[in-house]
Amino acid sequence: MKKILFVIGVLLCCTGMKAQDMKSLFVALPDSLSPLLTKVNRADFGDFLASNMKAEVKNRLGNTSEMLKLTDDYLELRLSEVSTVEMKLLPLNDSVKVICVVHTFKGPASDSRISFYDTSWKQLSADKFLTLPVENAFYKTPASEAQADSLQNLRVRADMFLLKANLSEMDTTLSFTYTTPDYLDKETAEEIKPYLVAEPLKYIWREGRFVCL
Repeated sequence: MKKILFVIGVLLCCTGMKAQDMKSLFVALPDSLSPLLTKVNRADFGDFLASNMKAEVKNRLGNTSEMLKLTDDYLELRLSEVSTVEMKLLPLNDSVKVICVVHTFKGPASDSRISFYDTSWKQLSADKFLTLPVENAFYKTPASEAQADSLQNLRVRADMFLLKANLSEMDTTLSFTYTTPDYLDKETAEEIKPYLVAEPLKYIWREGRFVCL
């Protein structure tokens, strides 16, 4: 009898672990967090990809949404022409995971919002898992006083701090791209470009938190 109970327990544990994959979690997403997509829409994405079909559905507004990538711990979704979503399943410890959700809106300049949830889709405090980079992190230190004055004048025109965030499909990194120049006029964007750090800032998931590399 004990042996039978042990086997049942193992099977239940395996079932619970299997449910913690991105496909299952996405289908279980509450409608309150998925205003454009029904549960049937969300299930159809995975079925289409499994059949090697283009994963497109008609959302609640009658427009097209497309699942671009789906793995056990990552998904990328083009929700609309001006909105994309990425999700990544991240470990807190051997048995507990959290879901990082990056929602990006395209202006002309892209801007992202980052949220965290447990696997029951209860929202968690983002401050526990990430401290966003400050705007100065995307600027080089001016080499002279003249350059410092020039940069100060340019930054007056760059009066919005816009960030695009991207989760990695392959690992647990999170990248930040400074997109403020994308909304500036072409001349100002060109003038400010030499003062900018060339590469996106990269963070890695380490001991239950994103930290800057």
